Amino acid sequence: MGDDDHTAAPRQFELGPFAFDSGYTLPNAKLAYRTFGSLNSAKDNAVLFPHMYSGNSASLAGLIGEGRALDPSQYFIILPDQFGNGLSSSPSNTPAPFDRGQFPPVAISDDVRAQHRLVTEEFGITALHAVVGWSMGGQQTYEWAVRYPEAVRRAAVFAATARTSAHNKLFVDLHTELLRSDPAFADGFYTDPADVRLGLKRHAMAFTMTSTSARFFRDEIWRALGFASADDYGQGFMRGYYQVMDPNNLLCQAAKWRAGDVGLHTGGDLAAALGRISAKFVAVAFSDDMFAPVADHEADVAMIPGARLRVIDSPMGHFTMFGLRPEDGAAIDEVLAELLKS
Repeated sequence: MGDDDHTAAPRQFELGPFAFDSGYTLPNAKLAYRTFGSLNSAKDNAVLFPHMYSGNSASLAGLIGEGRALDPSQYFIILPDQFGNGLSSSPSNTPAPFDRGQFPPVAISDDVRAQHRLVTEEFGITALHAVVGWSMGGQQTYEWAVRYPEAVRRAAVFAATARTSAHNKLFVDLHTELLRSDPAFADGFYTDPADVRLGLKRHAMAFTMTSTSARFFRDEIWRALGFASADDYGQGFMRGYYQVMDPNNLLCQAAKWRAGDVGLHTGGDLAAALGRISAKFVAVAFSDDMFAPVADHEADVAMIPGARLRVIDSPMGHFTMFGLRPEDGAAIDEVLAELLKS
């Protein structure tokens, strides 16, 4: 049943007319996804692994493999593509009148409701062995655990909070304004994403500065990753990563990131929302993360029944999850293996 090939095109789940929480209905909405491994007869070995900002269902396939915590010989791993990533329904692939700069506002809750339909309608799964997510994937994990507590047996959130902090919102505002600052952006109605190269460059510069840590640059960690200088890392990795993306798609995802808040389920009472979680829950903070500091994770964990906090020390900051250093990948695997076997 699994695809087991992250280079192949994802499959498409047809949602039909899909009503977003913003009040718009998208005709012929689609949710792209990939799977690894096989669903067992009891349908109790499924792990949902939603992705981060700017990513897709293949982005974290490097964490999946024989002998890894996410082992496809043991688990059926479902990797959904969020709305706005260019594979599921997005500004870049939707016809008028919802194309480009007029794509409807989307929320984390919309992604999770669509994923719930995929899990239940396509695979007949009533309860997931686990939901695991990093960054925006972690926001989706929180939404799953609060919205569908009976369907989530275990949950691991990496470098994400249940409500986007004021400081994190400022960063989202910064990198989205940098995207829009390019005159070629044309209020979202450019013809070719490559024309917005100045905005994409500025956006990449913001991520270069904040996605790792001061320690990453002070200790020249970029050398061990194969870069000749900090500038080489910024241009060769960060600009190269973002330069091929569609600005409207990034803005769609960023708006969801900024508005993330499971307290919306309980009239703004975050403690009440997190009190709904019944899953075995672990929140994992990265020591030097500028987006989601350790203290922010501590505050969330204190409101979740039975939750545990783990801290992984790494100069990679928010990007620790990429596992670019072997020790980071090993630390992530250790946490996941402990949770999945619990």
